[in-house]
Parts: sequence; C-alpha cells; structure tokens
Amino acid sequence: MDQIISNRKQPLVAIVILNWNGEKFLKEFLPSVMESTYEHKKIIVADNASTDQSVNFLQQNYPSVEVIKNSANEGFAKGYNVALQQVTADYYVLLNSDVAVTPSWIEPIITLMESDAMIAACQPKIRSFQNRAEFEYAGACGGWIDAFGYPFSRGRIFDTCETDNGQYDIAEPCFWATGAALFVRAKQFHEMQGFDPYFFAHQEEIDLCWRLQNAGYKIFVQPKSVVYHVGGGTLPKGNSMKTYLNFRNNLIMMTKNLPIAELIWKIPFRFVLDGITAWRSLVKGDVGYWTAIAKAHMHYVYWLFFKSGKLNRWKKANKNIQYSGLYKGSIVWAYFIKKQKTFSEII
Repeated sequence: MDQIISNRKQPLVAIVILNWNGEKFLKEFLPSVMESTYEHKKIIVADNASTDQSVNFLQQNYPSVEVIKNSANEGFAKGYNVALQQVTADYYVLLNSDVAVTPSWIEPIITLMESDAMIAACQPKIRSFQNRAEFEYAGACGGWIDAFGYPFSRGRIFDTCETDNGQYDIAEPCFWATGAALFVRAKQFHEMQGFDPYFFAHQEEIDLCWRLQNAGYKIFVQPKSVVYHVGGGTLPKGNSMKTYLNFRNNLIMMTKNLPIAELIWKIPFRFVLDGITAWRSLVKGDVGYWTAIAKAHMHYVYWLFFKSGKLNRWKKANKNIQYSGLYKGSIVWAYFIKKQKTFSEII
C-alpha cells in the first residue's frame, strides 16, 4: 500500500469541476468527491454560464464548495484556462462532473507524482459507471497514440472496451492522460499556457500532454486510483459536433506538435484515411458523420492558413525525445485489418 503523505507535507490539491448545465450530475456525483479522504484539498466548481439551477444548488447545499462563474460557455479548453487563472494550488485535478470517485483516489497519484518531479500529468484508472467491470472509453488505463495521430488507450481500442481483469494494473508512462480526471502540476499547466482555447472541447488534453512531453516532462497512469465515468455527458457519442471537433482538433494537434518532415506526408495521408471513414459512413446512410468530417477538414485548412500563426505554438518536437505511449504502427490497420481488438494484442 502506498505510504500516505503526512498532512504536514501534503501538497495542496484543487479539485476543479467544470460545469455546464450539469445540475443532475452534481447532485449524483459531487457527494463522492466530498468524501475524498485526501485532507489538504479544496473543491471548486467552475461554472460555464449554466442556465439551469447548478449554481443555486451548490450555494444552498454545498456552501464549502467554491464556485467560479465564467461569463460565457467557453467550452472545456478555455473554460478551464479562465477558471484556473483564479485557482492557487500545487496540483489541479480537472474532474468531469459525471465521474464518481472512490474515497482514496487522490493519494496514490499524488504519492507517485511527488516521487518524480518530471511527472507533469497523471490519470487514474477509468472504469465505466454503467458497466463497472469494464474500462471506460475516455482514457481507460492510460492514453496512447499511433503514428498517424489516432488516440487509443490501454483497455480501449476504438469502440472496444475491455473487461478490467487487472491486466494493466502497473503504473507506467503513457502518451496522454484523460481529461475526465486529469491530475496536472499547476506550475507546468501554466508553463504550457494551459489548453489550446481554439479546440473548445475534445483532444485538448492530448495536445497538452504532447506539448508537455515535447518539453521533457512525463505523463503517467496510476491504476491504484480508480474512478467511474458516465461519459458523453455534454456531447453524447455519435453527436455530429463531437465528431467534427475530434477530427478537426486531431489534425490541428498533429500540425502543432509533429516535426515538419513528418507533417508533409502524414497530414495528406490522414485526409485519405478520414475520407475513407467518411464515405464508408455515407454508404451506410450516416450523412451527419460524413458532413462532420468534411466540415472538420475544411475548418482545419482555414485554421492552417488564417489562425495557426496567431497561436504562437509552433514548437516542434525534439527529435531526440523518446515518447511514451507512442505506437509506431497504424492502429487502424491493426484493429480493422488484422482484427486485433485489445491493447495487449497490439502492443
């Protein structure tokens, strides 16, 4: 069992829940957060201009919870950036409102991160709230990425979520840590200028973790910490906006972080792969999916020519960096052609 950090030496942990019209989730899941056993913590809800009764509910039922009111719905990325400018702590825990935590979920991760100053971000094991024996889509047991920018996880490849039999119960480096329950050092979060606000939502945590690795930091997963995620609380699976953001942001993320020598052929190749996916969906009658990918590609081109220079984040990866959680093959080929459906079959 991990040695619990004494209260005298405990770093200050700020659990920050970004909320937008999530009153029902706050009612259901905030009680578990309040029962977290880690002592040196504060719990904050950053409200993205909700139009429901979220803020009133918090003020009436949880007066000890600090509420930060953002002036508009800034999305996940900018919403957190704005809120965290107002939060002082050693560690931030960016927690989705639809996550049920276990009492001692914080201690194992803080103990791990305190043991190595170069671990900038970490995630717990994410299981499904509905099917508690299974890993959950958003991060499972540590995020990976393939050579062409497609993200997957230990325990989740595309739509296949494995049963958790303890097969990935070793803390180890990964490529990205899920935004559903992201532990990140406050200093490094601000050093990286936070999330890219242009992303709005989806894959901004992968971009942040990529930039952290580019800067020499490590990303980890600590399976001794377990939480349960509903998933799709704001944008459900199959939503056209979710599809659009995932494809657009993924291309932007690759362009920001890959060396130019790789970009000049990987982006065109990705357009081909994405196109095959889009046309396959259209043949099946899913016009919305086809439209979302087409829109994502057009808006990526717009970003490339009109927005990318303004972001001032063209720091390319050091060729000598040995990335953790990078699969040098194609996850699309492994999953769809070779029929390898689990992480252990592929890696």
